[in-house]
Amino acid sequence: VQLQASGGGLVQPGGSLRLSCAASGSILSINTMGWYSQAPGKQRELVATITSGGTPTYADSVKGRFTISRDNAKNTVYLQMSTLKPEDTAVYYCNADVTRSTSGLVLQYNYWGQGTQVTVSS
Repeated sequence: VQLQASGGGLVQPGGSLRLSCAASGSILSINTMGWYSQAPGKQRELVATITSGGTPTYADSVKGRFTISRDNAKNTVYLQMSTLKPEDTAVYYCNADVTRSTSGLVLQYNYWGQGTQVTVSS
């Protein structure tokens, strides 16, 4: 299973970006998907998650500015980022809890994408 993230870039303060992350491979189903950020010198932290049923959770710092969504048919999660601030600058990683069948066993695995850089600067 691979998670391919895209959509990062350089944007001015107050601008918007849309991140996408598509999961591919041997997948029975995907439960929670999410986005995490890691700024230089800091630990990776939660930005937002969304359940398979579409229930979102957000970090307080992004509530009202970011929107997470997903397309279950495409195994893809999105993060619409608006009113971006310099402190949002980080590498953004997608994450997914994937159910797979391995040697006849149905098990859940956790996967990370490769990260996409978001830089907010004038």
